[in-house]
Amino acid sequence: MKQQNPYTLTFGKEPTQLIARAAQSQQVIDAFLGEPSAQQVYMVTGIRGSGKTVFMTEIARKIASQKDWISVELNPERDLLTSLAAKLSSENELARLFQSAEINLSFFGFGLDVKSAAPITEIETALQKMLLSLKKKGKRLLISVDEVTNTPQMRAFAAAFQIFLRQDLPVYLLMTGLYENVSALQDEKSLTFLYRAPKIHLGPLNIGTIAEDYRSVLGLGEQEGLALAKLTKGYSFAFQVLGYFAWENADDPRAARQLARQYLDEYAYDKVWSELSRKDREVLCGIAQVKSGRIGDIRELLGLSTNEFNPYRQRLIRKGIISGEERGYVRVLLPFFDQYVLAHYDLG
Repeated sequence: MKQQNPYTLTFGKEPTQLIARAAQSQQVIDAFLGEPSAQQVYMVTGIRGSGKTVFMTEIARKIASQKDWISVELNPERDLLTSLAAKLSSENELARLFQSAEINLSFFGFGLDVKSAAPITEIETALQKMLLSLKKKGKRLLISVDEVTNTPQMRAFAAAFQIFLRQDLPVYLLMTGLYENVSALQDEKSLTFLYRAPKIHLGPLNIGTIAEDYRSVLGLGEQEGLALAKLTKGYSFAFQVLGYFAWENADDPRAARQLARQYLDEYAYDKVWSELSRKDREVLCGIAQVKSGRIGDIRELLGLSTNEFNPYRQRLIRKGIISGEERGYVRVLLPFFDQYVLAHYDLG
């Protein structure tokens, strides 16, 4: 029987082969578990395919394994407050706790009917009582929300969470999202606490660690493993895609790389490209054409002054598409994306 491929092509699914971001995940875990907690909110950003969902899932699992911790993941497309109350009350142990605290949730269509108490008819009030009962039992709650956007449901949830924090309730929030979506949510005047929330940006993975994984799993030589790792540019999704096709085409490295590039184009870059403005695309095309990455040469090609170029440079850096670490230079962070840009720019 053929051995199962240890790499995955599925976004958000935790793969068998995983390059852990140990330092960043431990930063969040230590902050949440501290006595007292150093932070109660973390926001995780990164480009599509940077591993945000897997990162969040790993942290939530580790926190859930701790004594007196509860972990709940919410769907950002639903009514988050009602979903949170429903998920908490569906746990038998918690349901008994809420019943003993005489929290009657029958109005919402879930939870046990407590005859000695009138039904609570406002979801935020119900959650405050539920969280207070958790606090009295020494329990803490981690809420995870993946791929947040600036929707009415998300704003209502964030505003309520801000109140829970002011009331010193044992709630913790871990959210992931694209840079532009997180920024839009932060820009809401009523949600100023999100500006103070620490952010973790998931940049490229360590090339040496990827090379070691490829050598170990794919049976590659030292130079072959390093060469394949360098092709990924540390992009988390590319690490999986290149590994997957190298596994499936062990006797044909060229075919593996061609298939990987095609897959990245269709399942990652088409979406990234569609979310860029016309001017963003134009600037990226200039960056892709100037192989040296020298900003002066790029500006000259595009006919842009420093003040005109810098806003686009900064936005593309924040989106995780380019790097500006070296003064006076920029480089594309995504593997093969410069070729994708040059092939697609005229298509609009």
